[in-house]
Amino acid sequence: MQNKSEKHILWFKEIGIEDVPLVGGKNASLGEMISQLSNAGVNIPNGFATTSTAFRYFMEKSGLKEKISKVLEGLDVKNIKNLQEKGKKVRNLILKSQIPKDLEEEIFENYHKLSSEYGEKNSDVAVRTSATAEDLPGASFAGQYWTYLNVKGDKELLKAVKGCLASLFTDRAIFYRVQHNFSQLEIALSVGIQKMVRSDLACSGVMFSLDTESGFRNVVLIDGSYGLGEMIVQGEVTTDEFYVFKPALKNGYRSIISKTLGTKEQKFVYNKNGGIKKVKVPKEKQNKFCLNDEEILTLAGWACVIEDHYSKKSGKWTPMDMEWAKDGKSGQLFIVQARPETVHAKDSGKYYQEYKLKSKGNPILTGIAIGSKIAQGRVHKILSVSKLKEFKKGEILVTKMTDPDWVPIMKVASAIITDEGSKTCHAAIISRELGIPCIVGTGKATQILKSGQEVTVDCSQGMEGKIFKGRIPFEVKRYNLDEIPKLKTKIMVNLGAPEIAFKTSFLPVEGVGLAREEFIIAEKIKIHPLALYYFNRLKDKKLKKKINQITIEHKKNKKEFFVKELAEGIAHIAAAFYPKPVIVRFSDFKTNEYRQLIGGDLFEPAEDNPMLGWRGASRYYDPKFRPAFEMECEAMKRVRDVFGLKNIWLMVPFCRTIEEGQKVLEIMKEKGLERGKDGLKVIVMCEIPSNVVLIDKFLDIFDGMSIGSNDLTQLTLGLDRDNAKIVYVGNEKNEAVKNLIKKVIQVCRQRKKYVGICGQAPSDYPEFAEFIMQEGIESMSLNADTVIKTILNLAEKIN
Repeated sequence: MQNKSEKHILWFKEIGIEDVPLVGGKNASLGEMISQLSNAGVNIPNGFATTSTAFRYFMEKSGLKEKISKVLEGLDVKNIKNLQEKGKKVRNLILKSQIPKDLEEEIFENYHKLSSEYGEKNSDVAVRTSATAEDLPGASFAGQYWTYLNVKGDKELLKAVKGCLASLFTDRAIFYRVQHNFSQLEIALSVGIQKMVRSDLACSGVMFSLDTESGFRNVVLIDGSYGLGEMIVQGEVTTDEFYVFKPALKNGYRSIISKTLGTKEQKFVYNKNGGIKKVKVPKEKQNKFCLNDEEILTLAGWACVIEDHYSKKSGKWTPMDMEWAKDGKSGQLFIVQARPETVHAKDSGKYYQEYKLKSKGNPILTGIAIGSKIAQGRVHKILSVSKLKEFKKGEILVTKMTDPDWVPIMKVASAIITDEGSKTCHAAIISRELGIPCIVGTGKATQILKSGQEVTVDCSQGMEGKIFKGRIPFEVKRYNLDEIPKLKTKIMVNLGAPEIAFKTSFLPVEGVGLAREEFIIAEKIKIHPLALYYFNRLKDKKLKKKINQITIEHKKNKKEFFVKELAEGIAHIAAAFYPKPVIVRFSDFKTNEYRQLIGGDLFEPAEDNPMLGWRGASRYYDPKFRPAFEMECEAMKRVRDVFGLKNIWLMVPFCRTIEEGQKVLEIMKEKGLERGKDGLKVIVMCEIPSNVVLIDKFLDIFDGMSIGSNDLTQLTLGLDRDNAKIVYVGNEKNEAVKNLIKKVIQVCRQRKKYVGICGQAPSDYPEFAEFIMQEGIESMSLNADTVIKTILNLAEKIN
């Protein structure tokens, strides 16, 4: 019987991950999944692969090795022209060579067998390259070789196989091997021939078993768009984006914690004569998600199965980068590729790094931030691959989009800015791997930015990347987390923006002491909740049109838009810190702030002193605002009961009297948020002197207190904290304020109730942080940028 290593053709079911030297990373992984994970319900289209033995047989019979070696003499990858000329010569040598007749016939025989399996004469197949050193943790060859889709018939198949073999010597592949000290002639190539999934009639995308920006482990990230997956790889479309929380998913929850609608304006479909073509997506379909919830959960479940399998196989955590496709004929989902993720797999998470601009202005352009760094340099706008040789090291590349041919100059760029693309487009993937800041999907970078112009590229502020004119000073702080001491007092963090939650979770904190709803409502929802609740009663046509534009995926149910966006925003934060507690404060906008929301002036009175007006608890039971509060409750219930994030506590702000607290708790109970049930803790914000005077009565109905030192200072000293003229009178360090705080800590500790602080004081004043620690406060919640500094300072005081 012929040994496996001697064969020229192997079917996927015959190979496993140990066969990378024989069939390359992609094909070995497909074989591994078909043989090991099919029984777990993971669907993989069938196919076969030519082996490295077949490749070497072809090279030997055609005499190509010697010819290629001669062409590559004097190769200088730093000289773009030299690289392009030599790469083209080698590829032409391969394309003009004949595949040995016996190998050719063997390929055809197996192709016919595959076609027969699917009940077809000439099946449509995908023909992909798979190099014998690719997709290993620490070495990613992703996107360097050619792929052929919708290949039919013997003639077209042979042409595609030869094209794949030639792509071993694309300019970017040659460049990459030099950069990573791989021999140009020792790496062999396998070609995978796989039954196509008719995603041209449905959708496809990519999937990661972690968050690609932060490396956060507990989520599955799914990107999807209509048509064939090449559209996403080439960065020509803004995809739908879904996050699924893995721990809750594994416990049976429908934990889709985020769904973001992409534009999906175009797609790749089959061309009648073979190959693929680009077409427009109808507007109606653009405004719908490409996957339903069941499909999202199915894919996420498969991602968990695949990650667990590869992690067990390698003996360490192995996050995965996968490609999926939905068949428009059968409605079935498939995994068509899986490889180890190569950026965060090698990151131990030992260090925490902060980039921060020293001054800020208005950005001239924004887009989707990739990474979390800041860079500066001169813009070099390049719109054609023929101009790559003009690019100089350290410049900022500005272009419409990149593809693998651009890698040599991306390697030497200080930053990358593109018009198009999403978080999983080519520019994003490569810049992430290179560790350079990148902003994609700006829409008009090539129109606004000029070559030679100096700019600062800032990816440090969450999901939105910002481009500023000129060189803005910035600082970089890097901490070894193993060297950060542990304190008896729990250090928590204040957080409002969901998009920075995953990154912030790497801080040495015990959870979130204050998760604010206000940022989500103002930045994500933008519309007054009552304008959504009473949408059908609104008479202003312009207002309704504006609301419709924002709530495009919720044509009929505007209330659901509010609940969905708020629930997903809070879930993002809760998932980041799970299972540590995340204390969510119900909305605490003042009337002047609520009026600034779209439609807000219809529902909000004009108050002379909003700081002391209709805010906090007094709103929640008021018949005029109660429907809005009930929507907040519905969102929190969804986070706990549907997404499975039981680690959220709830906090009632600005609760003036015991009666107010009781009314709010009763409404919460009616909406399924009963204090004590299923582990739910409800605390009150201690920010009014009455909270301290009647502390025992408040603690009778709440599970503890979180001190809001900003308002407590204002109301103790009679200061309007919005009035700059009297700010000098006092602050949280005032003796009266400190005495109140001291009492709150003592009584809460005596009654074994939670006591923390979420106000600004410990972030601003080191001596105040020391004071509350000495008084025995259970936790202090700090601004993210002061966490490590405060811990180090307090540890020094203790010692």
